[in-house]
Amino acid sequence: MTDRTAAVTRETAETDIEVTLDLDGDGDSTVDTGIGFFDHMLEALAKHGLFDLTVRCDGDLDIDDHHTVEDVGITLGEAFEEALGDKRGIVRYADRKVPLDEAVAEVVVDVSRRPRFYFDGAFSQPSIGDFTSDMARHFVESLTLNAGLTVHASVEGENAHHEVEALFKSLARTLDDATRIDERRSDTPSTKGEL
Repeated sequence: MTDRTAAVTRETAETDIEVTLDLDGDGDSTVDTGIGFFDHMLEALAKHGLFDLTVRCDGDLDIDDHHTVEDVGITLGEAFEEALGDKRGIVRYADRKVPLDEAVAEVVVDVSRRPRFYFDGAFSQPSIGDFTSDMARHFVESLTLNAGLTVHASVEGENAHHEVEALFKSLARTLDDATRIDERRSDTPSTKGEL
């Protein structure tokens, strides 16, 4: 198997970001975005997706959390796209539904190079610590579009912390399933011959 890793940086007037990703890792992570709850969610993404992940972001948190969360999503999406390479042998499609207490989230993914994002649901409280709840949706959208994925996601519940955490864990499990190498396949999983 080829090395499925990536190192991506992004520097703008709003953020300075470094991301490394190993799709075939152990779930180890080192994350520092300046937003405690977001760090916790990125750690959960790595742990439940079995990705080795480092994220360092210096963002304009004196304004709000938007640029940091969005730009980390963009950069991590680019890292997924780079690490997947030509996508030979991957499973490609996956879906997972994950509960957390009263909340449940579902993510369906196609590693398609046809970037689309659809979301159904809302978050029960507007924020979790310094993290704006709806930024969870925006993070997944930013990652999706920059990784070249088609993603359908939904969430329901009564507690925003649980809803967002279920969403990140469902995303993690789905991405792990879809990007996994299928030992029965040596080609690209498309009748077109490429993704």
